[in-house]
Amino acid sequence: MNVKRFIIEAEPMGAPRMTQSDKWKKRPCVMRYRDWKDKAREAAGDLPPSESILCLNWLAVFSPPASWSKKKRAAAMGTLHRAKPDIDNICKAVLDSLFDEDKHIAACGVKKVWGEIERLEVEIVYVEETR
Repeated sequence: MNVKRFIIEAEPMGAPRMTQSDKWKKRPCVMRYRDWKDKAREAAGDLPPSESILCLNWLAVFSPPASWSKKKRAAAMGTLHRAKPDIDNICKAVLDSLFDEDKHIAACGVKKVWGEIERLEVEIVYVEETR
């Protein structure tokens, strides 16, 4: 068993609901998503084939809003993030950005927390292909 770890140094985001016209329209939410996907692919580097992946785990870290008091921000650090984006949309964004064919991914572990530096920490557990 092998493990590959990497960090996407950008605010975790969920996949937006897209329409057929988003192929040519340049809606801001779709453009931000495409930029995020590019950052994710760059951070990931070479990935194992999706067929060899046993499990994907990721930790989404969100920075508290600037409007929160210092006391409230400090209390939130490391606690669960229960606000948008939804966890299922983050899963879709990660899988769609990293894999052309994500049907082979059968197990994931996902967690959202508050933290100082926004990022997405990814861990991929896979078996080495034998040829």
